[in-house]
Amino acid sequence: MKIIYALIGLCLISTSSFSQIQSAQELLNKAIKYHDPDSNWDTFNDSLFVTMKSPKRSTRESQIHINLPTEQFYIKATRDSITTEYKLDKDQCEIFLNGSANLDEDTLKSHNLSCERANMYKNYYSYLYGLPMKLKDEGTKIHDVVERKSFKGKDYLVLKVTYDEAVGNDIWYFYFNPETYAMEVYQFFHDESKNDGEYILLSNEVPISGIKMPKNRAWYYNKDDGYLGTDSLTNK
Repeated sequence: MKIIYALIGLCLISTSSFSQIQSAQELLNKAIKYHDPDSNWDTFNDSLFVTMKSPKRSTRESQIHINLPTEQFYIKATRDSITTEYKLDKDQCEIFLNGSANLDEDTLKSHNLSCERANMYKNYYSYLYGLPMKLKDEGTKIHDVVERKSFKGKDYLVLKVTYDEAVGNDIWYFYFNPETYAMEVYQFFHDESKNDGEYILLSNEVPISGIKMPKNRAWYYNKDDGYLGTDSLTNK
């Protein structure tokens, strides 16, 4: 009888645990409430200072300013003796190399500088530092089922996200702490059957304009756990 009662108790605990799993939209709302409790992201106008370290390249220091209300973006990145700058003001684009804006086509090409690349940086930093709020953007498809997964020995509530074709073709998974709803991992695949793509471990937090942003993002390959590098916010 003790064994039966124990099994019943285990089933009740399990059922209770799983009954607490909310819908995908509820989970996303809780995660946004954790990271952006005062709904500041839509009016974000602040600077990020990012240090990128990777095993095979020298350190890159970046100063980034994102002004969402005015659609302005600025990035100044320095690696070794090379400093590049991009300024975007809606449809206007400026490019600088070591402080000079007088750049010919050969110079632009040799340093891989272009307005297309400027917009890529804008989208990249706005997306990753705007998560999980950016999952509310148009063209984002939040899959209905909230999964429970263990990743690197820790349990998470997981959202699967895909995008309209005009937005992107990758498959993303976002891992949230089941108690606080903090986002602690995200992962993407180009082709999930090939286990390609990368996963990113988030650690510590920095409050910027009232938003809890990950201080450290460590990047790894899905296929072999190969380490790519870590970017860290150095904002005081």
